[in-house]
Amino acid sequence: MKYICGIDEAGRGPLAGPVTASVVALSEGFPVEILSDSKKLSSKKRLQAEIIIKKSALAWSVAWASPATIDSINIHNATLLTMKRAFDKFPIWIKTNCEVVVDGKFIPSIDVPATAVIKGDSLIYEIMAASILAKTARDRWMGKISKIYPEWGFEKHKGYPTKEHRQRCREIGLSPIHRKSFSISFS
Repeated sequence: MKYICGIDEAGRGPLAGPVTASVVALSEGFPVEILSDSKKLSSKKRLQAEIIIKKSALAWSVAWASPATIDSINIHNATLLTMKRAFDKFPIWIKTNCEVVVDGKFIPSIDVPATAVIKGDSLIYEIMAASILAKTARDRWMGKISKIYPEWGFEKHKGYPTKEHRQRCREIGLSPIHRKSFSISFS
């Protein structure tokens, strides 16, 4: 039996925080009706799906690239690195007998057959599940870091370039978790 492993990321667009990637292989009979593109699910639905994915999937993993890594190698390369890190953590018994589907246009440097699928996070269940795990992990991290840096309101906007976030950056400057290589428009 060949396994399908879905890979997706969360956090390419924010001005602050890590980029996160996840890999998921679903079990036979997995309740796919709970899945969707993570951006289309409410936070509550994502958290409910996360529990089921972690409990019922054949395997899953999550990996990160820090803002410093993003600044050092750029967001595109950091995203691919994070996807590779997540896949490298996957169980060998799946990695040796799988095909990988990745959301987007690019494939990380992994030694298995892989296909990039544009809008895969709304088409392929394994990518949907990976999308959910990457988003919930990153959102949770941003919520925790907001307790260390409460001035920026990360618990609300998760580092995305909202009007409020840009306003706070204008007023108090950048936090240690801001991506210094990103252009932060203050308008």
